[in-house]
Amino acid sequence: MKLLTTDHLTREFGGVIAVNDVNFNVEAGLVTGLIGPNGAGKTTLFNQITGVDRPTSGTITFDGMDITGFPAWKVSRLGIARTFQNIRLYKELTVVENVMMGLHFKVGSDPFHGRFMQAIKSYVFAQRENRMVYEKALEWLRFFDLEDHAQDFARSLPYGKQRELEIARALAADPKLLFLDEPAAGMNPAETAHLMEVVDKIRSLGVTVVLIEHDMKLVMNICDQITVLNFGTKIAEGTPQAIKHDKAVIEAYLGKEED
Repeated sequence: MKLLTTDHLTREFGGVIAVNDVNFNVEAGLVTGLIGPNGAGKTTLFNQITGVDRPTSGTITFDGMDITGFPAWKVSRLGIARTFQNIRLYKELTVVENVMMGLHFKVGSDPFHGRFMQAIKSYVFAQRENRMVYEKALEWLRFFDLEDHAQDFARSLPYGKQRELEIARALAADPKLLFLDEPAAGMNPAETAHLMEVVDKIRSLGVTVVLIEHDMKLVMNICDQITVLNFGTKIAEGTPQAIKHDKAVIEAYLGKEED
């Protein structure tokens, strides 16, 4: 079942077409890779879907709802979470506080049952809720083997652990669909291998995952489906095995031999 689709999605910046008439499909329960050379339009496509930017034309459908042009906060509350190429942690907060930020956002999504209204109704209830959020944050830290670092400042974590903390914070919002933008960037081989295990665990929770990644070993080993962009245009879509042998994909990465 298709969880997310884009229909002829296009994003122009002046005379530059960053995403060109792209039909992108994400099947529920699978791990989908989005790959392509630098500048292919991958992050721009992510930004259109997650509300960071607005498409010039085309539509985005998530879980049966047209979400084209929705702001990022609304997209998030509908069940789409993401990470970014550059780590965006609250580095002056503790590890557990970073995850709590994601949980507070989810808890406060209903104007009648959110934290603000409940705090007005009952200070005691608000205190109880904060404790619940703290305990839930610890559960996510355990999921990522980060519980021992709960009270450390986020800035003190090794780079690979900071990446995982950002994913934990995104998952704390209880998404149906998780976008990971180059999650293995800057990781060493051991950290990348652990990330592969983490993505597999996330899939086992029933969360659909889409990732941009340049590490082809990671992509080929964990993705069920792969979409390839080049110069903003979709040039291929299929299984890892099919993509590996696709002539257009090989030319996009290695170039075309001159006649």
